[in-house]
Amino acid sequence: MPHRRRSPDPVLPRYRDWAERLLKAGNAVLLPDSYGSRELGPQCRVREMHVKARRERVADIAASRAWLMKQAWVAHDRVSLIGWANGASALLWAVRPQSAARDLTPDFRAAIAFYPDCRISAGLGWSTRVPTLVLIGADDDVSSPPACRQMVEGARGRSALARIVVYPGADHDFDRAGTQLHAAAEHTDAEARAASQKDVAQWLAR
Repeated sequence: MPHRRRSPDPVLPRYRDWAERLLKAGNAVLLPDSYGSRELGPQCRVREMHVKARRERVADIAASRAWLMKQAWVAHDRVSLIGWANGASALLWAVRPQSAARDLTPDFRAAIAFYPDCRISAGLGWSTRVPTLVLIGADDDVSSPPACRQMVEGARGRSALARIVVYPGADHDFDRAGTQLHAAAEHTDAEARAASQKDVAQWLAR
């Protein structure tokens, strides 16, 4: 579940890069667009968001899964979920036990959340019904690495497997593709980006 800005190319470089990487590994990729499909522009600086991570975006995740389950070419027991930023926050809501679909089709095999805002989930005693990996930079000043640690650690013993990886020195959006930064941030983010590519591949291969 990407978070989206207006662009001549509807698929931003980050998501195109990840999609190509996943396709080369033999996966199919579906990129639902919660904002563009509702004819909304950038939402990063919108104070009163009408498309909520815990409401409309969770419904979009459920609808995407339901559509995939009707496709003959889909390996129904191997559908995983990846989200970034607000999309990752929606993912955290979507994998909670209360959000499980009431049909007989297989659940998500795994979930991966890139730098979600974990503050609300941590305060609500979050848990997950599917193996969930949270990836975040230690210097992320948009999301909250401490809240994500608290959320994941608090789920132990009453949840499916949840793991967090905090990349030292990395910022928010550390896996961005094709953006020039100042040298120090570019170095640490490039290291985190490369590490996250390995972490994602290993999590999906479990």
